[in-house]
Amino acid sequence: MNKQEKIGPILELLDQYYPEAHTALNFNNPLELLVATVLSAQCTDVKVNQVTPRLFQRYPTAQHYAAAPLEELEEAIHSTGFFRQKAKSLKEIGRVLAKKFKGQVPARMEELVQLPGIGRKTANVILGNAFGVPGIVVDTHVSRVASRLGLTSNQDAVKIEHELMALVPQERWIKFSHQLIWHGRQICNAKKPRCAQCPLLPYCEYGQQQQPLS
Repeated sequence: MNKQEKIGPILELLDQYYPEAHTALNFNNPLELLVATVLSAQCTDVKVNQVTPRLFQRYPTAQHYAAAPLEELEEAIHSTGFFRQKAKSLKEIGRVLAKKFKGQVPARMEELVQLPGIGRKTANVILGNAFGVPGIVVDTHVSRVASRLGLTSNQDAVKIEHELMALVPQERWIKFSHQLIWHGRQICNAKKPRCAQCPLLPYCEYGQQQQPLS
């Protein structure tokens, strides 16, 4: 079965098992989502959600991040890891937003990727979850699951994104991304995938190869 033939049944199963898939990051506006997504690099969403309530209260606007002393930002986000680089990124993002976009997070890919340290993956997270703009987020989970399912043979995230966009109906892109992320976290993890319990096993050559011979 080729990928065009299997994508329909895969989407049906994803809807069955992950009907409520959504971002695990807590936010109330596009700026908060942008900040939370920056903090989520090499950090769990649970930890980010523990840090952000006080952070969002302390820095409610892009101008607040731009004006914050680095040491102060570093202390506020210390527990998320890589705090020095993240603090620099947040401060610089705040500066660019204030200078170029009147303090507002833009709702276009071309503008979002102009922000320091923001690539297509983060931009798609913001566009889809804050603005409802269709896009496919290719993080490590999406890349791994799509590859194991045989939906892509590429390693480059941008190529994977466009390949999946050609397979999946546009109205499904946002939800599909969340569903693959949830599946990657719950079943198809990197080191010890639970192939025997995977509902997508009939469409996964990788998983079938992991099963013991009867």
